[in-house]
Amino acid sequence: MRTSAFGRWLFFQFNRYNRPVNLDDTIVAIATPPGRGGIGVVRLAGARARETAEPMLRLRHELEPGRAVFGELIEPERRATTDTEEVKAPTLTAKTAVRMGHPPSPTCDVSQRIDEVVVTYFAKPHSYTTDDIVEISAHGSPVVLRHIVEMCVAAGARLAEPGEFTMRAFLNGRIDLTQAEAVRDLIDSQTLYQAKIAAQQLEGALSRRLQPVKQKLVELIAVLEAGIDFAEDDVSVLPDAAIVERIAAVREPLEQLAASFAYGKIVQEGLTLAIVGRPNVGKSSLFNRLVERERAIVTATPGTTRDLVSETVAIGGIPIRLVDTAGIRQALDEAEAIGIRKSMEALADADLVLIVLDASQPATAEDEELTRHTAGRPSIVVGNKCDLEGSAPWSAVSDQSIVPVVLASALTGEGIAELRREILRHIGGETGAQAEAGFLTNVRHQGLVKDSLAALDTATGAVAAKVPHEMLLLDLYNALRPLDAVTGATTTDDILNLIFSKFCIGK
Repeated sequence: MRTSAFGRWLFFQFNRYNRPVNLDDTIVAIATPPGRGGIGVVRLAGARARETAEPMLRLRHELEPGRAVFGELIEPERRATTDTEEVKAPTLTAKTAVRMGHPPSPTCDVSQRIDEVVVTYFAKPHSYTTDDIVEISAHGSPVVLRHIVEMCVAAGARLAEPGEFTMRAFLNGRIDLTQAEAVRDLIDSQTLYQAKIAAQQLEGALSRRLQPVKQKLVELIAVLEAGIDFAEDDVSVLPDAAIVERIAAVREPLEQLAASFAYGKIVQEGLTLAIVGRPNVGKSSLFNRLVERERAIVTATPGTTRDLVSETVAIGGIPIRLVDTAGIRQALDEAEAIGIRKSMEALADADLVLIVLDASQPATAEDEELTRHTAGRPSIVVGNKCDLEGSAPWSAVSDQSIVPVVLASALTGEGIAELRREILRHIGGETGAQAEAGFLTNVRHQGLVKDSLAALDTATGAVAAKVPHEMLLLDLYNALRPLDAVTGATTTDDILNLIFSKFCIGK
């Protein structure tokens, strides 16, 4: 695939800012995480990828596009005897001796071999970057992987920058900018649901959702441009009402897209959930039940928890940071006072609050004070110990029409599934938002969509003010430009540097 004109422009922009990016270089990096493992992968990309890799490989078969080939990693400066060359005893290579039915002898030249490898070749343009790519899968020894990279560099390759493989895919038109960002999101995903959402974005879900919106806006711009350019040829000019109607048709789906960020941000970043209540209502037991292990200390003595205890769990695929807090009451000593102060700080910082009450006892003044303190905050009331008798009196503390109430038992697990569902309902996980592909999960995208909506508002006001169409077009172009920047049709080099610098090396 040929590099687009826009990609070449970006290439020069990167060079201006001294980022070592050259689309003609052959680059190399370890593509697997640091450390030891069963397999480690070194990735080469560029016009000389195959030429660089072949001298260090002794393969069973010739490299073919899309085919994995077994072979050996050798020192490139020491060439082994091939099967087609004349074999003279006693200088048989180990490989040739075995193929001829003889065991390798001490005189066989086996010192060249470093490791057994599997090599995969992707020919341009049918590869991730549209360049020739060679991936060498060796045993996951850091020493071996570093040595492969060193041999590649000695042969003329260059160490890849963070995200440079993905950046090449973007510059060469293989993917757009939303898909490039989705690659990073997929790598950083903590839950399977996050990975599925990132995979949707990688397939171009957001770009597909934006495309018809941009098309409507471009059509409106074209009509207005034609009315100006061919005014003397009696080309009809859209009336103001029709212009406003077309702007509204562009604005409506953009507003829906902007509204999806509330849920998309939670999917991407997760949320913090604080568990609060007076001492001995079972906050730590409930925390352990949600975490599904004994993470917090639980005793029958009120006020056991003095400091914040946190743990991140996945509920419905959403990463949620649970915070167990000290019991809120009149402090009996300095240590408890500090713990209660931290509890109030955690309550203030939380995205969602679980107010835990004892369902087996009547509501207390401390319960009522706590529910008043959390009024207006996103919260769920949990009536714990519902397995005990006398669970009715406490329910009057909360207005169930405003704050959802869940009866549960941290001891038996009763009601815990309903509590998880209620948490998901609060964050939109059961409202169907997650079923809609192409929602916003990125702060940059949200800002650009808001910029486009602001420009459309200005354009609507300009129509009402009878502003000439030449000036109105400036507002419409200002609305189109941010949408192009979402996918990378138009963007600046500093934004690209920021995006790709967050990638890991080898991707």
